[in-house]
Amino acid sequence: MPHLASDAAPGAASSGGASPRLDERGWRLPGIANLHSHAFQRAMAGLAERQADAQDSFWSWRETMYRFAARLDPGAQFAIARQLYVEMLEAGYTAVCEFHYLHHAPDGRPYAEPTAMADAIIAAADEAGIRLTLLPVLYQRGGFDGRLLAERQRRFANSTDAFLRLHDALRARRSPTLEVGTAFHSLRAVSLPAMREVLDALGEASGPVHLHVAEQQAEVDDCLAAHGRRPVRLLLDECPVDSRWTLVHATHVDAEEMRAIAAARAIVALCPSTEGNLGDGIFPLRAFLAAGGRFGIGSDSHVSVSPVEELRWLEYGQRLVERRRARATLAPGSTGEALLAALRDAAADATGFRDRAAGDGASGDGVSGDGAGGDQADDALWLDAAHPLLASARADGVVDRWVFSGNRPLVREVRVAGRMRVSDSCHPRRDEAARGYAAAMRRLLDG
Repeated sequence: MPHLASDAAPGAASSGGASPRLDERGWRLPGIANLHSHAFQRAMAGLAERQADAQDSFWSWRETMYRFAARLDPGAQFAIARQLYVEMLEAGYTAVCEFHYLHHAPDGRPYAEPTAMADAIIAAADEAGIRLTLLPVLYQRGGFDGRLLAERQRRFANSTDAFLRLHDALRARRSPTLEVGTAFHSLRAVSLPAMREVLDALGEASGPVHLHVAEQQAEVDDCLAAHGRRPVRLLLDECPVDSRWTLVHATHVDAEEMRAIAAARAIVALCPSTEGNLGDGIFPLRAFLAAGGRFGIGSDSHVSVSPVEELRWLEYGQRLVERRRARATLAPGSTGEALLAALRDAAADATGFRDRAAGDGASGDGVSGDGAGGDQADDALWLDAAHPLLASARADGVVDRWVFSGNRPLVREVRVAGRMRVSDSCHPRRDEAARGYAAAMRRLLDG
C-alpha cells in the first residue's frame, strides 16, 4: 500500500495546494487548466510533418492549416472538439481556454446563425463536461503594414461592431462552467486602435483577455520595422495589461520585456509541444520566474493532449538550454509540485473562473456527480495509487513520478464542478466521441 499523505518526509516543501492527498479514490491533485487551444487543429495532428522545403517553419505550417480550416463546418467543429475535450479530461485537464477564430463559412460569409461555429464548441464542451473559457477572436488585417486579409483568412474576420455583437451574444450564455473572454489574434492581425476600442466598449465584460505575441522572430522584426518597438514592449506601452491578460507564447522576449510582463502580473501561456513542433524557440522560464512571472500551459495545436508532456517539455527545454537540472523551481523541493503550483496560481485569472456563483453548468449529459460549482476549486483529478509507477509512493514524490517517469496514463478519475467526468481512466462518452470524430475525418479527408 502507498504511504498516506501524512507520511510525507519532514520538511517537504509546500506547493500552494499542488501537493497530493491520498483518499479512497487515489492520489488527489487539483485539476489542470489548458490555457490555449485551437480545437480544430487536433484533426491536423500528424498531417503537416512531411518536409516540403528545407526552410519549413511556422509559416509553411500555417499554409497547411489554412487549407485544412477551409474544409470545416459546424458539424465537423463539434465532432473534433468533443473528441479533443474527452481526451483532455482523460489526461487530467479540467478546464480549457478555446481561442476561437473560425467564425464564418469558408467563403467568409456569416452563417445564418452568426454564432454557429462557437455554438459547436460550447455543445462539445457541454457534452464532454469540461470547463470552457470561450475566447472569440478579433482578426482584421494581414500584417503590421495593414494589408487586407488573404482569401483563406476571410472566415476569421469581423468588423469591430460585428465582433462586439458576437461577444455580447456569447456572453449571454455564460454558466457556472462556461466563461466568455476576449481574444485579439495578434498585434499583426489587429491594430492598436481597434484593440482599445473593443476594450473600452466591453469594460469589465471583456473577461480574461488573451492574444498571441512574439511567437516567431519574424513577428518581432516586422513589429520593429512598423513601430520601432518589439511586440511585447509595444503591447505593454499601449494597452492596460494586468492580471486579466494572458500572453500566448511570448517566446522571443528580451530581458526588459520579461521583467515588465512579470511586473504587470500578466500570465504567459506556454505551449511547449506545439512550440517544439513548429520550431518556434524556447521561452526563458527560469529568468521569468526570478522576476516573479506567472505562467500556465496550453496544448495549442494538440500534437499532444497531455499536461504531463507539456510540463516535461517545458522543464527539459530549460535543462537543455542551461545544462542544469530542476529549472522550474527557484527553491529546494519537488520540481513537479512547483510546476503544478504555478499552473494553479495562473488558472483563475487566465480562465476567468473566480468567485463564480455555484450551480450546475451541465445540461442533462447523464454523467453523475455530487454537486457543482463555478469555482475551479471544485475541479480535481485522482492518480491511480495502485499503478506500478506509483508503487510505494510518498506524498512528496507522487507528482514527480507522474510528470517524469514515463508516458503510461495514471489519471484514474476526474471531476469538474464536483461532477464525475472520468472514472476508471475512461470517459463515459469515449466511444461515442471517437465514432463521431472518425466520421468527421472521413468527410474532411476523403470527401
